[in-house]
Amino acid sequence: MPTTTLQFDLLRAGRCKLSRWISDTAMSSTSQKHKEFVAEPMGEKPVMALAGIGEVLGKKLEEHGFDKAYVVLGQFLVLKKDEELFRDWLKDTCGANAKQQRDCYGCLKEWCDAFL
Repeated sequence: MPTTTLQFDLLRAGRCKLSRWISDTAMSSTSQKHKEFVAEPMGEKPVMALAGIGEVLGKKLEEHGFDKAYVVLGQFLVLKKDEELFRDWLKDTCGANAKQQRDCYGCLKEWCDAFL
């Protein structure tokens, strides 16, 4: 059965919508917390200012001596910004799930790219 112009136009429109949806999803994958964190120098921000780190994980990190974002940054740098090592450390230290690990890693990586 030959493809009509209408079928071709519908197929192309569907691909454009899918492509736009994928692009929008990728661009909105960072939280407001992430955007605010990477927008300025770290200073004395608490550990809970990091994307992916809420009150529960923040308290667990504080119990291990990681009370400020810059202390977690130090560990991130000691681990040579290696994603797998950092995510494993975060999981082992405070029980962060995969999304929390990914968010925190991405936040610190983007901050480093902007400020170091």
